[in-house]
Amino acid sequence: MTATFEVIVLPVSDPDESLCFYRDGAGFDLDVDYSPAPNFRVIQLTPPGSAASIQFGVGLTDAPVGSVRGLYLVVPDIESHRAGLTDRGVAVGAIRHEDTEGGWRGCFLPGLDPDRADYASFADFADQRRD
Repeated sequence: MTATFEVIVLPVSDPDESLCFYRDGAGFDLDVDYSPAPNFRVIQLTPPGSAASIQFGVGLTDAPVGSVRGLYLVVPDIESHRAGLTDRGVAVGAIRHEDTEGGWRGCFLPGLDPDRADYASFADFADQRRD
């Protein structure tokens, strides 16, 4: 038996602003923008190359706006991906890596992981227009 994550629902305050951010800023592909009634709208976007998508809109969730945490957008080249995001106007934090000297203690150092280890280099970004 297999199972996969396919969709993460994000609570947002403004679906149109979020659509612009993820499509135009983050470079996600728009899969669906469907609104059969004024109180329901589903917008689904997928990062290029990903099997999982995000959804947001109207009437999808009652979770508080901004409450989703801990999502990782994994890319093969963090430097070029960061440059692409900033070129499209997304504010992206500096690249940092885990300080594993003596074991992981929850600390980070600036720059790329020296060993280029998977899941070891990070850069944060968020929709600056959200509430």
